[in-house]
Amino acid sequence: MSESNFESYPPLFRPANIPSLDSDKPETLSKLAFDSVDAAIPVIDLQCTRTTTSISKACRNWGLFRLVNHGIPITLLNQIQEHAKKLFSLPYETKKTFFSISSNNMISPPISYFWGTPALTPSGSAIPQKRGPQPNNQQSLQWMEGFNVSLSQLSHLHYQDLLLETFRCLLEEYGKYHGRLATSMFKVLASEMNLGPLQTQSYLSVATGLLRVYRYPRCHEPEGAWGIDVHTDSSVLSIIHQDEVGGLQVYSKDHQWLDVNPLPNTLIVNIGDMLQAMSDDRYMSVKHRVKVNKHKERISIGYFVFPAEDAIIQSTNYKPFTYADFRAQVQHDLKTVGIKTGLQKFKFTTQIS
Repeated sequence: MSESNFESYPPLFRPANIPSLDSDKPETLSKLAFDSVDAAIPVIDLQCTRTTTSISKACRNWGLFRLVNHGIPITLLNQIQEHAKKLFSLPYETKKTFFSISSNNMISPPISYFWGTPALTPSGSAIPQKRGPQPNNQQSLQWMEGFNVSLSQLSHLHYQDLLLETFRCLLEEYGKYHGRLATSMFKVLASEMNLGPLQTQSYLSVATGLLRVYRYPRCHEPEGAWGIDVHTDSSVLSIIHQDEVGGLQVYSKDHQWLDVNPLPNTLIVNIGDMLQAMSDDRYMSVKHRVKVNKHKERISIGYFVFPAEDAIIQSTNYKPFTYADFRAQVQHDLKTVGIKTGLQKFKFTTQIS
């Protein structure tokens, strides 16, 4: 690895500044067994006449599926990947300056830069989390950096720098494709859940859509770190595009961790917490995580879409709540106990008379 590439890494990810990672922590790659065969993960062809049945079945049984013939041009996917690589390879301080919240003179800038944690406030800044008991707080340091992109605001932003402006335009186009994809798939699921037109419209709001462009740097001790630790998404739906390196793992219905091997021009769609609540646990928010690589960096792009802020989610298993309520609870939990408790805080408890 070249010295110039180290300059693009956040300081704590550079070899000279990395403390010895705790390889004895309970969840390390060396101490976990997983099944690397992911052939059973459902594959949905959007051009197939049986798409409706297939999507519903995959969401019930797996909480995720591969999506092919999705209609997003491969040239667009490749261009975003290449521009992301160029931006991530810039010196760390340059990235901070380009995408600094304060330097944009905006309360919530369309594009912000973050690293070390995927837990962000609505403005795109990292949520201060309660630190774990282990030295150097390695549990909360996650081996990734990224750009958080609010799609609804992108058209109001223009960069003088050609690389940044081209990246912005590509992300805006990419987001439009994903908004249409998510809407189409959610209509299928809404029909299965017997949602009315108003609920369908408010339970998935394209205006809330955001992109996360991630880079997972090389890690000299990959057995003691995670790119992103075990979690579920807070979204209604998440759509992921990963490069050829791989690293995404999901917790299967058979209670095993599976490597989701990358396939060209294929997207991964997974269920988020909001859809689990809407469906009364018929569709389960899938647990997943990202492992790091000693020899290769990894780039992935995630699209996440949520309910309208004031839409009240009503179901028999959960107390009525809005996504704003849920997000506030998650942020409170991260600050006070250091982990996301998620839907459990909103679930009805059984009353014994």
